[in-house]
Amino acid sequence: MKPAALITHSHPPMASEAVAIAAEVAHDLGWRLAATEDELRKHGAAGEGVDVTAEHTLPEICLVLGGDGSILHALRRYAHTEVPVFGVNFGTVGFLAAVERDEAAAGIRRALEGEIETIHLPGVEVKVDGKEGIGLNDITLARRPHDRVAELSYRIAGQEVGHVRCDGLVAATPAGSTGYNLANQGPILAWGVKGYVVSYISPHSLTARALVVAPGDVLHVLNAPEREPVEVAVDGGKIADLEAGASLEIRFVDSVSRLAQLPGTSFYQRIREKFGHLAV
Repeated sequence: MKPAALITHSHPPMASEAVAIAAEVAHDLGWRLAATEDELRKHGAAGEGVDVTAEHTLPEICLVLGGDGSILHALRRYAHTEVPVFGVNFGTVGFLAAVERDEAAAGIRRALEGEIETIHLPGVEVKVDGKEGIGLNDITLARRPHDRVAELSYRIAGQEVGHVRCDGLVAATPAGSTGYNLANQGPILAWGVKGYVVSYISPHSLTARALVVAPGDVLHVLNAPEREPVEVAVDGGKIADLEAGASLEIRFVDSVSRLAQLPGTSFYQRIREKFGHLAV
């Protein structure tokens, strides 16, 4: 039997009923649906049709019953592999999900029958203070609560671009451009765009504008001397502080993870459905 992994919403009642549905569909199609012990423990009797597997075991596909956070978790788990991640939305926005919760059975069936298209999602990599990380959504630099406004100088591809007083900076992938970057009034990048966007958190400037950066161009950010450290986070999780007078580098990384969608899925239709207030 072909192996399929299962990852679910952090709030079990949201997805427990769908776990049983997924197990039934998988069994009917000759798949072995498996999840970690922690996943199965969340759902009790609803997970009886799901096998136990180790987290490092590679399936042929990963099914996610959750929101964008759960889907991102799966994409990170299977980064740099050939495993596609197929999401059923049990969250609020579900921008990365392939189908909504009321389409779970039909959507999972189509996915396991191979009726999917795979989008290769890039990442952004940061190196700071001996640490590094790859974000599928974004890398953020943010001043700490109660600290003074940050002063960040930055250059791209070796060229000085500017010096901005702000609360922070976001470097976002196309998939992440609809998150924190969008809240900064940064542009939305369509899936398939090779590059990343740099935008600013509450800039104290009339001229600071977001920039779309070419995939081969490295962003270099310097925290001004005699300022407080700024926090560096990867997909919302802090990894380091950028100390006063210190610098870091952010670069584009192609094809980190594989997101599964149903054939004919339109990025622009998804924008209209999920962010209808943006539509003209």
